[in-house]
Amino acid sequence: MNEREFDAFYSGSVGRLTGQLYAMTGDLAESQDVVQEAFARAWERRTELDAGGAPEAWVRTVAWRLAVSRWRRVRAALTLVRRQGPPADVPPPDPTHVLLVEALRAIPEAQRRAIVLHHLCDLPVHEVAAETGRPVGTVKVHLRRGRAALARLLSDSELDSRSGELSEVKRG
Repeated sequence: MNEREFDAFYSGSVGRLTGQLYAMTGDLAESQDVVQEAFARAWERRTELDAGGAPEAWVRTVAWRLAVSRWRRVRAALTLVRRQGPPADVPPPDPTHVLLVEALRAIPEAQRRAIVLHHLCDLPVHEVAAETGRPVGTVKVHLRRGRAALARLLSDSELDSRSGELSEVKRG
């Protein structure tokens, strides 16, 4: 089957095959996905498909097998989830962690990125410069300004050690 014949085959049968797979699966989106995937595979084999044979049956069979394969993967995943049981309770984030994240969000992106790469990822300044595409001097300025901004932001808030609650301290 040449490209023009395949295009005609696709145009003439895609709607019908999607409808058939929809009737088989009960899921329109899934039927559209598997029919498109089956046509993509048919395109790769278009020279082997015989227009006088049953290319529509071939596409329908491939689409059905794809749908069944997807169902099996979903069923296996659900079985795994059931075996593992409900997820364990996750403790709330530490208030100091929340405070740090909020402070990082409040500083400019370039400073935040330099701070994270240098202090959290442990990259030396020259590697931060290479990753960000900035000169080493610019990275040093971002680090200095970012640390100063974080110090100001974090000094405006403190953790109440008795209650574990975060309290705002305003300096005038």
